Amino acid sequence: MTASPTYALITGATSGIGRELARLFAQDRYNLIIVARHQQELDHTAAEFREQYGVEVVPLAQDLFRREAPFELVAEVKRRGLQVEALVNNAGQGQYGEFVDTDLNRELDIIQLNIGAYVVLTKHFLQEMVARGSGKILQVSSIGGELPGPLQAVYHGTKAFVTSFTAAIREETKDRGVTITALLPGVTDTDFFNKADMTEAKMVKEGHRADPVDVAKDGYEALMAGKDKIVSGFLNKVQVAISNVVPDNLVAAGLHQMVKPADEDK
Repeated sequence: MTASPTYALITGATSGIGRELARLFAQDRYNLIIVARHQQELDHTAAEFREQYGVEVVPLAQDLFRREAPFELVAEVKRRGLQVEALVNNAGQGQYGEFVDTDLNRELDIIQLNIGAYVVLTKHFLQEMVARGSGKILQVSSIGGELPGPLQAVYHGTKAFVTSFTAAIREETKDRGVTITALLPGVTDTDFFNKADMTEAKMVKEGHRADPVDVAKDGYEALMAGKDKIVSGFLNKVQVAISNVVPDNLVAAGLHQMVKPADEDK
């Protein structure tokens, strides 16, 4: 009996960290299921990876802001008879501004994308992985989940959920043959800040942005090594370590100054 081909499913796979993670899996001869909102971008990415790495790439367009979308994605993977050996929950968005002023419907969409989709996809594919005794899950969280985040209150809250959720299910399944790793990047040079209307924030406009290639490499290597959690970047490790010993109100006040619009200091 021939073994089923091995697939890695990556959400948010046409740009940024997700695209670089997909590339790393392809280099290691995983076939890919790549997920994003726009079919044209998916088709372009799929053609590039097929040509470069000689793997099968299945592009599936889904808008994971929609509550039904992750269920539809699961159903389509099942219909095609694809075995997901590695799941990467990466797609995520934020919104910049004071919570009293920001768009509630946008925030509910962000909660659905950053939490709801993670929970649905993790639930389904983890069940399959536990049943067969093998599999890997990489949950892309953020150092924001370790820090109270003024002007990004909902985003930071969703990432705190992801990190906590990941640690809990890792403990539940630690003897079941499944690796579950949380990747916590800091500010990274992706389209995230454009989508969040955050390009004028001081830490984005004036601070260092990590290369998504480096962040993806950190996450991929941690996953393959079976690590529980990886904070990507030395300065981010320092920031998280400090936040663990400094009172939350002081951490929040410091971060508030870092994320204010850069022109407020002029």
